[in-house]
Amino acid sequence: MKRAQLIGISIAGGAGLLAFILMRSIVSGPMTPTQIAVPVNSTEVLVARRQIGLGETTKDTDFRWQTWPADAITPSFITQGDSEGIKLVTDAIARAPLLEGEPITRQKLIKPGQGGVLAAILPSGMRAISTKIKEETAAGRLILPNDRVDVILTRRQRGRSGGDVFVSDTLFRNVRVLAVGQEIDTKEGKKAAEGSADTATLELTPSQAELLARSNSSGEISLSLRSVADGDPTGKGPTAVMNDDRSSAVRVLRYGVPSRAYGVN
Repeated sequence: MKRAQLIGISIAGGAGLLAFILMRSIVSGPMTPTQIAVPVNSTEVLVARRQIGLGETTKDTDFRWQTWPADAITPSFITQGDSEGIKLVTDAIARAPLLEGEPITRQKLIKPGQGGVLAAILPSGMRAISTKIKEETAAGRLILPNDRVDVILTRRQRGRSGGDVFVSDTLFRNVRVLAVGQEIDTKEGKKAAEGSADTATLELTPSQAELLARSNSSGEISLSLRSVADGDPTGKGPTAVMNDDRSSAVRVLRYGVPSRAYGVN
């Protein structure tokens, strides 16, 4: 047999073998990947079945059990078998808003008789004190609970010429509004406070609360609404701008007439 014939037969055989392999792979189809189930250590934790607002009284139907990775559970979570934790959520009051599917913690609920709702949401060391408001002193009643405001005192005092003048001073900056009237939470879609609301409850330190109480009797208090961007990133709470007259302050005397006090702290 000639060499050219042998090369031709070899090429034809190789092509036939390749066609056979390709046809077999098409008929048999792709290989099915093997799935291996890896067990995950998990447990059941109590979560909110629906959105629960601040100060709302809860019911058993407001919660459900949700599978949760065991390594992501903290001691404050309520797990299945925790009888004390389950008793806590029955007819409790929400100390903070709860989102649907959010795990329930002991810190976010309080039982009736353990203090009022406002006392429950007030941080340790802080005080709640109210001041009168009206439309022109409260940003047109557009201030709502959890907004941040500056507190301004406007009072009458004797001027250099002996006549009366009006002076405005900023008492505190970055003060959290706890409530407007009887409302301690903002309803969804609400844009303004109730027209009948005539008080705003503010979160202050004890000494700041004393100063505000005296300022209420010496002049008119106005609330200046702050931008959300000017919130409280440091977590230090309200800042006193005008010091208490009994604290370390300098009172300047001009021609025997006392002027405004400037703090030295």
